[in-house]
Amino acid sequence: MKRYLPLSLVSFFFLGLTTLSHGGHPAKDAEGFEVIFDGSNMEKLETEGNWKIGEDGSLVLEPREGESGWKRYHHYVWLKDTYKDFVFDFEYKHPKGGNSGFYFRISDKVDPVETGFEVQILDSLGKPDSEMGHHDNGGIIKTQGASKNMSKEPGEWNRMTVTMKGNQLIVVLNGEAIQNFDLAAKKPKDKDLAAEGLISIQDHGQPFQIRNLRVKRL
Repeated sequence: MKRYLPLSLVSFFFLGLTTLSHGGHPAKDAEGFEVIFDGSNMEKLETEGNWKIGEDGSLVLEPREGESGWKRYHHYVWLKDTYKDFVFDFEYKHPKGGNSGFYFRISDKVDPVETGFEVQILDSLGKPDSEMGHHDNGGIIKTQGASKNMSKEPGEWNRMTVTMKGNQLIVVLNGEAIQNFDLAAKKPKDKDLAAEGLISIQDHGQPFQIRNLRVKRL
């Protein structure tokens, strides 16, 4: 006797494949997303750093004089929950020379660099696609560079959507899928990929802004 999946499940399955294959940013009214920061409060975030809500409703990082570097992990902005499979969608902006990063699957909050993975955020404007390395904008640190340089001019808002489903990582930047691969297969051999972990955005000791943070569990 033949058995058939309910139409709703079939639709969901093929919708998921389409999203993973073709990239794209989720619609503003897409179902299943939890708003993490909408400009009104920081209740769903944790940080001991210099982030504050700006007049435009974005979350603004204003480093103190003489403050630099990226090892002050408690100054990063953290989501309170852990996530396994997810879609994280947000916008960011930085001045000329800007530097930050999106971290995910972090297994130890004490050291996200060693226990998580980072999508680099960097002012890589003008660099040829063929020269984009893992430390350039949209690269996965110590893993591989973006397939295309989608950096906008400093001072303009960028949109990034990061999807993790199993080991498959997809990064869409400004409407273009720039990463789509099996992270477990390409990660550094001395680094583990946690099945579930924390999500964080880096404080690199430089001015930086983020807004419209939302996440969907898959």
